[in-house]
Formats: sequence, C-alpha cells, structure tokens
Amino acid sequence: MIKKKTWAEFRETGLLWFINSILHVFGWAIVVNVENNKVIDAYPARVCFRGFSEEINSKGYEKVTHYLNENINDLVKDLKD
Repeated sequence: MIKKKTWAEFRETGLLWFINSILHVFGWAIVVNVENNKVIDAYPARVCFRGFSEEINSKGYEKVTHYLNENINDLVKDLKD
C-alpha cells in the first residue's frame, strides 16, 4: 500500500530533519525550497555542513516523538498486514 504525502507533512512531522541528519554524514541533504509557506521545489544536494544546531535538533526530536505518538497504532497495524 502506498499513501501519497506532501512535502509539507514530511517537514512538519520532523522526518525531513531526521533523514537529513542521516544524509549529512555522507555530505548530502534533501533541500526543500519554501515560498509563502508552500513547498515549491525539493531535490537532493551535496552539502558542506554536517549536523544541525542544538535548538534545531531539540525541535526535530520533539516533532518526531509527537509523530510517533500520534501514529504508533497505524505503524504497528502496518506490520501485521
């Protein structure tokens, strides 16, 4: 089963931050361009920086934790299907 999601939701859940945290190890990132609170482009890119500030990491962990809390039943159900 595939359920299409938006780039906005991917960002809001903290999953973009999480994936970019992993990609930074390899010098890569998913870049999302936003104008007027709307994603207008997204692409993979090579980057020079590694990691995020403590504030951004704290917000990212909070968003991902909330996402897991709100979706854990669906995630477990997916395993059983």
